[in-house]
Amino acid sequence: MTVTTSVLVLGAGFGGLELCTRLSEELGEQVDVTLIDRADAFVFGFSKLDVMFGVRAPEAVRLRYAGMTTPQVRFRQEEITEIDPDARRVVTDLDEYEADVLVVALGADYDVAATPGLAEAGNEYYSVEGAEALRDVIRSFRSGSAIVGVCGPSFKCPPAPSEAALLLDEFLRERGLRDDATIKVVMPFGAPIPPSPSTSEAILSRFAERGIEFVPDRRIASLDPATHEAVLDDGVRLPYDLFLGIPVHRVPEVVEASGMTEEGWIPVDKGTLATRYPGVYAVGDVTSVGTAKAGVFAEGAARALADQLIARIRGQARTPDYDGTAACWIEFGDDEVARIEVDFFSRPGHPVGTFTEPSLATAEEKAEYGASRRVRWFGA
Repeated sequence: MTVTTSVLVLGAGFGGLELCTRLSEELGEQVDVTLIDRADAFVFGFSKLDVMFGVRAPEAVRLRYAGMTTPQVRFRQEEITEIDPDARRVVTDLDEYEADVLVVALGADYDVAATPGLAEAGNEYYSVEGAEALRDVIRSFRSGSAIVGVCGPSFKCPPAPSEAALLLDEFLRERGLRDDATIKVVMPFGAPIPPSPSTSEAILSRFAERGIEFVPDRRIASLDPATHEAVLDDGVRLPYDLFLGIPVHRVPEVVEASGMTEEGWIPVDKGTLATRYPGVYAVGDVTSVGTAKAGVFAEGAARALADQLIARIRGQARTPDYDGTAACWIEFGDDEVARIEVDFFSRPGHPVGTFTEPSLATAEEKAEYGASRRVRWFGA
């Protein structure tokens, strides 16, 4: 008689999707997986830039969860209202669930209200809705000062502010408007990509070529709707006509209410992704595992966790720990894309990044990554 292990996965992002897919393909009927997310579709983070600059329509970047056909995986579009990690029990607006294994992969939420004035006098592009709203705002921007500003101490996808600035530069140049505009990037790091000096140097060199100003070690504390100024955390005020914001990130409120967090995020064993609660794991942006907050790292963590669960269910030896490595891509404009591979764990406290120069070939590699994940997770 086959013993079935029930797995409850909260969050259908990179981590949740990869975990469910891997468990299904390896364990078949030995596993019964329920995947819960309040959204109806998955969107690659880099697709939001396409939406913001009018390259693709919002509907074209959505991969509907209703189209998932992964065996042994049931998707439920429900709002999670309570998480009890001791009992591995989850309550939603429609049902209640318990499982042998609970995995929290709910990512980070955007707290627009945490930055005074952002909702009234600025725009964010980290949500699909925000990127869509900015599409028309950017089209109407003809001249003046544009600021790409980070509002919190940490955020998803560290290259994203630099990408937004370079693509805005390209957008304005193509329309003959660049000479009438200034672009600044405000970031709470001393370099665009701290783990990789070569990547940061390449970005700063491209900034210099394009006349983009980099403001390091600062974040946006507030926006002043009356004066149209961005107020930095040191009190300096920067006037702007266009503001592209990266909101403060935080764990979802339901996760905070569960008692699982410490200093704002879920602590996990960095090798096993286990929380302090037996049978409960967490992967991706919702954790403080020590990697960058990015989909490729969530996917890698989920793959490592899946392999560990597969080995445990099969009664096999423990598989290798999560290694904290991943590669991601950086848009440089002019259809060129660079690649950075980062290792966060080999030298604790000193991540190492390897940079691949921007090229059309690397742009094709990025496109292939997206296409392969669409097929793997959605069969489309």
